[in-house]
Amino acid sequence: MRLISSATRVAALSLGLLFATQALAADEKQLIDSINLYRSQVQRCAGQPAGELPPLAGDPRLALSATSVGNLQQAMASAGYPMVNVQAISLSGPRDAPAAMKAIQESFCKVVLDPQFVDVGVSREGREWRIVLARPLLTARLGDSQAEGQKLLTALNSARSQPHQCGNQSFAATTPLAWNANLATAAETHSRDMANNNFFDHKDRDGRTPGDRAELAGYVGQQLGENIAAGQDTVGKVVSGWLESPGHCANLMNPEYRELGAAYAVDPKSDAGIYWTAMFGTQ
Repeated sequence: MRLISSATRVAALSLGLLFATQALAADEKQLIDSINLYRSQVQRCAGQPAGELPPLAGDPRLALSATSVGNLQQAMASAGYPMVNVQAISLSGPRDAPAAMKAIQESFCKVVLDPQFVDVGVSREGREWRIVLARPLLTARLGDSQAEGQKLLTALNSARSQPHQCGNQSFAATTPLAWNANLATAAETHSRDMANNNFFDHKDRDGRTPGDRAELAGYVGQQLGENIAAGQDTVGKVVSGWLESPGHCANLMNPEYRELGAAYAVDPKSDAGIYWTAMFGTQ
């Protein structure tokens, strides 16, 4: 009877450890989901407006120990993550993911709303949390700006050929977009401007809007829309990010748009390294 009782206690202890581990993993995922929800909405951070951003991709290599403090760049190298920029947030005290998210919004909004970051990892040990955000090296071999723009057109038309749920909006499959050279020129101009001047916004440094840029490029449309992205080095990553972001998703699924121009630009001195612009229009 004693042996059976002992075995029962060991089994109960093992189950308890399993459930505790699962709860920790669930909290870490919940925090990533909360950060991405926060990024998907227009915010005010440190008194400044912050536009809607694509979600961060969870990367297990960034789930560093929440309690060990060391050289962050060395930790990235040991984890095999080829990073360009990395930043870590350490929290002490939050009892769960909602409490951790509240602390992030109050004290670290500029970090999680920085458009240069594309990957995230979260680790938790008790009430100690570590959130690591990073941008990897550009590893993809890209064609010229217009060629990648045409690939983006193909990928967007593939997405439009299927129904999508964009936040609270449901979109049926819709018609493909046609390439427009004037919109492509406007898109390339804006991508190059963002890369060379190290900013990420729909309004350029001279205050011009997407409509202004389209008109300067010779496109006069009844309706215009624009999606931008930063940090992603492949068309697939760009489109996936937009589909997971309600506003970007609604733009690319809008059945009223008929034409597209798209392009990217790279500047290694910029924060994000690579910037993308897709301009949607209807004449």
